[in-house]
Amino acid sequence: MVFLTISTLLFGLLGLALFGPVGLLIGGAFGFWIAQRAVRRLLTARLQIEQGYLESVFSVMGCLCQADGRVSDGERDIAERLFTQMRFNDAQRRQARAAFERGRADDFDLEAELATVGQLTRRQPMLRQIFLQVQLNAIAADGEIHDDERAMMMRVARGIGCSDTEIQQLEAMLERAASNGQATSEASLKDAYRVLGVSEEASDAEIKKAYRRLMSQNHPDKLAGKGLPESMRDMAQQRTSEISNAFERIKSAREAGSSG
Repeated sequence: MVFLTISTLLFGLLGLALFGPVGLLIGGAFGFWIAQRAVRRLLTARLQIEQGYLESVFSVMGCLCQADGRVSDGERDIAERLFTQMRFNDAQRRQARAAFERGRADDFDLEAELATVGQLTRRQPMLRQIFLQVQLNAIAADGEIHDDERAMMMRVARGIGCSDTEIQQLEAMLERAASNGQATSEASLKDAYRVLGVSEEASDAEIKKAYRRLMSQNHPDKLAGKGLPESMRDMAQQRTSEISNAFERIKSAREAGSSG
């Protein structure tokens, strides 16, 4: 809306300067038309990005769930729950199911799909993290993460261009999922550091800075402006909850250590 107003005003003033009152009307109308076209193109491009992202989410999910040789009922259930959580209509559910089955096929080109995701999220590491979070939820649905699934998750992470820090964060996520929340206090603390992407030797100030940066980057509204589908807003909120929990875990451990 602001862009439309500015464009209309600028072209209107230009028309006024060149042709007087009539130019003001013509220039304003032209500016409004130009701005409308630009907005439509931006919205179309964003919609294409969102659709491509969702298509890849579910096709890669199908491939991952097939990694251990079969797709369990739990894995199918998690996919269906995702459809509900993301408020898919009937047509969207059909498309997501088709993408899931495409990923299960023997001729599915995983590397090409990952390259597409890498392009879509090239400058958006948080979108990559949410992509991985969804995949992890799917393969952990049956209560067990098999070696083949773990290996493929790491392959997926590297295929979409994850950095070493992001790989470490994924390893922490895998450890927590594999332990079903029963990790030791020491392991949980190590995972918390990896979630924030900092070393255990980091200062309190460095940890707080990393926490604030991640919370800002993962804000659902900010991610929506960068291509995250509105239907995946809950995933972004899940990610911010994980970051917050990691920060509180580290903070509590350090406070306990200093008081002891």
